[in-house]
Amino acid sequence: MKRKIMAGILAAAMTVSMTACGQTEEKANADTATAETSTEEASANDAEESSEDSAETSEEAAADSDIEYIKGKGKLIVGITDFAPMDYKDDNGEWIGYDADLAKKVAESLGVDVEFVEIDWDNKILELENKSIDVVWNGMTLTNEVTNSMECTQPYLNNAQVVVVPSDIADTIKSTDDAAALSYAVEAGSAGEQAATDNGYDFISVTSQADALMEVQAGTSGACIIDLLMAGAMIGEGTSYPDLTHTVELTTEEYGIGCRKGSDLAAYIDDQLNAMSADGSILEIAKTYGVQDAVINR
Repeated sequence: MKRKIMAGILAAAMTVSMTACGQTEEKANADTATAETSTEEASANDAEESSEDSAETSEEAAADSDIEYIKGKGKLIVGITDFAPMDYKDDNGEWIGYDADLAKKVAESLGVDVEFVEIDWDNKILELENKSIDVVWNGMTLTNEVTNSMECTQPYLNNAQVVVVPSDIADTIKSTDDAAALSYAVEAGSAGEQAATDNGYDFISVTSQADALMEVQAGTSGACIIDLLMAGAMIGEGTSYPDLTHTVELTTEEYGIGCRKGSDLAAYIDDQLNAMSADGSILEIAKTYGVQDAVINR
């Protein structure tokens, strides 16, 4: 009888022991599975966070770099006015000119298209800041306002502001004092407007230099003040304004190209112009538009 009781006790003990071992093994397996799942989830989270960090870094880089921003959208938008010989349309309605051709070259080097947008010259800084355009490339004089508000290239062309009058009175305008007797039309926000202000001349502001010329042609203004390079291309024999001529030079100045303040695009354009200067292509383009004598050597 005692043996049977002892045998029963041993059997029960063995059953408990085996059950406990099974439970321990199941718990261990469950713990291992949980740990593996946690590891996999952690790895997935790490990968996701890494991807997000990488995307954020790329976005930040694009935000900090105008060059990357322009490449990302695939287009360089150039703010201009109708201003021969810098930017004007050919017989097919395509924008050409010294500045237009240079801008096309820079866009090509970036691997993007180029788009020319006519702007109100007086709003050029706002157009840049709003990202309506990427660059102002239109025979822009490097005034204090421009250099303080934009990231500008080094000068690339020499220029002057000149008084344009009907040819039949040109002989009477020999000095700035002679010119003071005239009433003027000037482009709003231009170096010509600044020259008129500095000299105390009576003037009205119009949308473009082309409009200023039309004012003189129509006789609604006695004279206008425009860029010397434009005068060379737009007035005199063989032009649309054969009865107009330029007289007194009011200023001497330099042209530059303007980008958003802090933009890396200005330095890039400088590098491209330097390369074109070195290989002679910049002079060839200048000869096409008759501005070779105004080119600043780089």
